[in-house]
Amino acid sequence: MIHAAPLPSLDELASGVRAGRRAMLARAITLVESRKGEHRALAEQLMQALLPFTGNATRVGITGVPGVGKSTTIDALGTHLLAQGHRVAVLAVDPSSTRTGGSILGDKTRMARLSMDSRAFVRPSPSAGTLGGVAARTRETMLLCEAAGYDVILVETVGVGQSETAVSDMTDTFLVLMLPGAGDELQGIKKGIIELADIVAVNKADGANTPRAKAAASEYRAALHVLGGREPHWSTPVLTYSGLTGDGIEELWGQVLLHRERSESAGAFKAKRSAQQVKWMWALFDDRLRARMRTDPALRAQVPAIEREVAAGTLAPTLGASRIGCLLGL
Repeated sequence: MIHAAPLPSLDELASGVRAGRRAMLARAITLVESRKGEHRALAEQLMQALLPFTGNATRVGITGVPGVGKSTTIDALGTHLLAQGHRVAVLAVDPSSTRTGGSILGDKTRMARLSMDSRAFVRPSPSAGTLGGVAARTRETMLLCEAAGYDVILVETVGVGQSETAVSDMTDTFLVLMLPGAGDELQGIKKGIIELADIVAVNKADGANTPRAKAAASEYRAALHVLGGREPHWSTPVLTYSGLTGDGIEELWGQVLLHRERSESAGAFKAKRSAQQVKWMWALFDDRLRARMRTDPALRAQVPAIEREVAAGTLAPTLGASRIGCLLGL
């Protein structure tokens, strides 16, 4: 029989993460992702112990429709950053089955160069149905990577039409990738996502496809002009690049740095980070409530009856929610 290795102590985990030991970082991430009650207390202590060593990385969220080349883009961008002396962590969230919780976890194989470089850390994790396509513990994982010395964090979202607000609420710059020439040039424009974009980039601008990419970029610029800017100190730029050849990647990163510079100059950077921390707290609170629903035997015994009444149309959903709230003492 194979027994799991004993869990390291809090001091061992904290010192191992701070030393940048990849194996210990992986174990720390597994700990914070665990749903076991006995692990949560240790995870909370670990996060508190490492908190002073976090917050120094540039956090970039990356989204786009399936097939736009997110993984290829991240591989090219990450390789460019490694060449500049950065340490890069990639939190790649794969689609999960809403029925089984299963996940393909194939992003690591599509980031061949990054996965092979010891200066990079690629962590695929299933989204498990989390709103916004972001794994439930991505925020904690991001902070652990910062404590381990990674100074650029790239968060890849599922990008399948779900709300992308979650990734915007945990990163400094939100990058939306677009495809050129897929019929209507505005096919990728979804107002809710575009309004969150700090940078829009049209991929696959290489070879004979370059004119189509440039034409698509012009269309997106016109659309963004109509929608208006997200922030008073920043006008969302639209760039073209090729994740395959790497052309335009340097300019893309330059826009990320410029966005941070403008945000800091306007005093918006610290304010945004502070607001994100508060939102994170409330998200965790909501998660605790749902966890209690799953684990409290008394609640689990009573909730199905309420669900049946709502499903049968004999109980209004609003009143059903109130009854569940009463069971929780709310």
